[in-house]
Amino acid sequence: MTTLTKAEPAPESRTAGSAPHRKRPREGSRLLGFLAWVIGILFVLPVLWMLLTSLHSESDAATNPPKLAAPLTLQGYREFFGASSGASPWPSLLNSLTASVISTLLVLALAIPAAYALSIRPVRKWTDVLFFFLSTKMLPVVAGLLPIYLFAQKVHLLDNIWLLIVLYTSMNLPIAVWMMRSFLAEVPVEMLEAASVDGAGLTRTLTQVVGPVVMPGIAATSLICFIFSWNELLFARVLTATVAQTAPVFLTGFVTSQGLFLAKVCAAALVVSLPVMIAGFAAQDKLVQGLSLGAVK
Repeated sequence: MTTLTKAEPAPESRTAGSAPHRKRPREGSRLLGFLAWVIGILFVLPVLWMLLTSLHSESDAATNPPKLAAPLTLQGYREFFGASSGASPWPSLLNSLTASVISTLLVLALAIPAAYALSIRPVRKWTDVLFFFLSTKMLPVVAGLLPIYLFAQKVHLLDNIWLLIVLYTSMNLPIAVWMMRSFLAEVPVEMLEAASVDGAGLTRTLTQVVGPVVMPGIAATSLICFIFSWNELLFARVLTATVAQTAPVFLTGFVTSQGLFLAKVCAAALVVSLPVMIAGFAAQDKLVQGLSLGAVK
């Protein structure tokens, strides 16, 4: 009887002690899920607010506090697309698309072989090479603006879209090399050895062996480079005028010192941001896979 009396509390204590261990992961996951929803709503809320403001008239959008139940109108979008002002945004949108896409393709064409040489087939003093790439981002952009302007003026490249393509490529290349190196470092060595035994050259190894493995990383890198190129304003503002004007520069023209312009600016900002948001939603799975590919050893 004494043995049974002493043995009975042990299962109860284990059961009582094990119950919190089963509940804590569930409670922690629920808490993390709730925080993720809150953070996601906080990020989406400004976009929804901008959308709602763009559908109001200028007088309703300028009220403080704003009128949420005000009548909806498309006047801001009509003014953006030139129905009343006569200025069309399509050339600027096309210039931004051209500069962003071509510069991103050039960055990938240069960054993937460089990252391959720094990770899979490391060259001598590869750490110094990586630091050199990183050091190019330490100079403030505005510090190099005047020399670039004088050079572009000397070679007659002002208001030329190809000048922006070269600048965007050079600006995004260090980031792409660092990102692609972390992705390529996760490629199993056995795959490369098997490809070498089969007689695959460098081009075939990159395209048929390494490429499919690091495709999420390539998607993430290309998306980030595209976003940086699309959103760039300083160089485009100073080095372009009317022929090579980009969408962010066209957007700043809606901010005036006279009159009401909030609804029109929100409509223009939403249209200009739409390609980036579409690209982000379309490649969100690849983006998450790519950013997590080189993050965990």
